[in-house]
Amino acid sequence: MRSTRRPASPVAVTLVDACVRDDGRGGSPTAVLGEDATFSDEQRRRIPGLVGTSHAVFVATAADVTSLRFFTAEGELPACGHGTVAALAYNAGTTRRNRTLRTAGSHSIPAWTHPRDLLVAAEFEAGRVALREPSSAELAQVLAALGLAPEASGACVATLGRPRLLLPVPGRAQLSALTPDFTALEAACRQLGLLGCYLYTGGEQRFAARMFAPAIGVPEDIANANSTACLAAWLHAGTADCRSIAVDMGDQLGSPATITATVADTPEVGEPVVHVGGLARVRRTVLLDLPA
Repeated sequence: MRSTRRPASPVAVTLVDACVRDDGRGGSPTAVLGEDATFSDEQRRRIPGLVGTSHAVFVATAADVTSLRFFTAEGELPACGHGTVAALAYNAGTTRRNRTLRTAGSHSIPAWTHPRDLLVAAEFEAGRVALREPSSAELAQVLAALGLAPEASGACVATLGRPRLLLPVPGRAQLSALTPDFTALEAACRQLGLLGCYLYTGGEQRFAARMFAPAIGVPEDIANANSTACLAAWLHAGTADCRSIAVDMGDQLGSPATITATVADTPEVGEPVVHVGGLARVRRTVLLDLPA
């Protein structure tokens, strides 16, 4: 059983902008902390709100394996792609490094970091992505909350840690104009067991996307790397020669972000394995008085 004792105060929180654009702009602000067994899960949930981020990641390293835990205001997540990029940048060092990661309930995950001037290029093996078509009832409920026509097609439920809906839209103008009913979308995602909805547009190797996840306390995510990994797997399933993509996110939130994903060569037949990553900037460390 985890301890609920109040940790020593103040607590050091490193702010990392994960998945910045190639020119270093934007990114998804993420709180990164060294693991402390005295944190209660309630305290972990408070940290994103206290420092103005959507997610917090807790990092512990032992015997060359880095263990990660991810939290939003709603609770713990089994995985978080941009949080993983942030954690890799936090522990990057000054030379190219191979890492081994472990997240809640996962096996060992290979990862890589490579310093690039004032940024860090980080990549990790996201794992195997399970794909299925949504039922008409599932799709109708979510489309209504998103304000989209019921005849929208091309949707996929992709599972990487947790299932989420992938849905194409015709162009960037429609993507930018989306104004979901977040109360209805939260209810629909909770009922259907979805992490959220990832809407995308584009072609060939460059896409734009928006991720809505009110059911986990994130109305819109600046950068969602695991959903981008899911998109790479879905596109590869439809077109075998589509292996690598770059996805722009966060523009509607004033924080441009870019995530890259590549379907890995694997000898086995079955669910595709995807490598995902991006550039990150370690911004600063703040001291936080964390209430008990």
